[in-house]
Amino acid sequence: MHTWKRLARNLSVAITAAVLAVLVFDVAPAAAHLPPGIPASSTALSQLNSLTVASESHDSTYNRDLFPHWVTVSGTCSAREYVLRRDGENVTVGSNCYPTSGRWHSDFDNVWTSTPSSATIDHVVALKEAWTSGAWSWTTARRQSFANDISSPQLWIASTSVNSSKGDRDPAEWVPPVTSVRCNYAKAWINVKYRYGLSVNSAEKTALRSQLSTYCGV
Repeated sequence: MHTWKRLARNLSVAITAAVLAVLVFDVAPAAAHLPPGIPASSTALSQLNSLTVASESHDSTYNRDLFPHWVTVSGTCSAREYVLRRDGENVTVGSNCYPTSGRWHSDFDNVWTSTPSSATIDHVVALKEAWTSGAWSWTTARRQSFANDISSPQLWIASTSVNSSKGDRDPAEWVPPVTSVRCNYAKAWINVKYRYGLSVNSAEKTALRSQLSTYCGV
């Protein structure tokens, strides 16, 4: 009798371990796709509270070409190619750094692709958003650094559809469809604005504060 109980208990433990292994396999890899530099929730809250609140301006003078983007940042790699290599899975590249194979995950909408051209790179704080939040006064060199920043949480892999859906909207107007990434999205947004001294408008700040509370628990 005891033998059967022991076998049943061991079987239960084995099944539980197997289920956990599957869950870890399915969920854990997504963290590896996130860009670097996302702050702790408490740090993000502190950074948000320090941001200047101001209305957006200079909207009519924005031009994407004012932000030289996808310039070479490492070896022969452009910022776009660098991020595809950094945040993809099993990526191989040619001599020009363009991926020849791999898989890419869009955390915003949980979409996978094995086609490099379908893995767009999203500026979490869109270039137009940056322009109207203070980048209109920057030098071209600083705008180039912003548009190609591989060390901050500014550049994310995104599916074509979700990148188009997001556009240049701020967190008061758009949040990722996948609820589980909204905390990291809000923290990344705040951190990028903090790093570059960009302002937030009042609706944007209110939305970010709410998102930190709802999705990050602070």
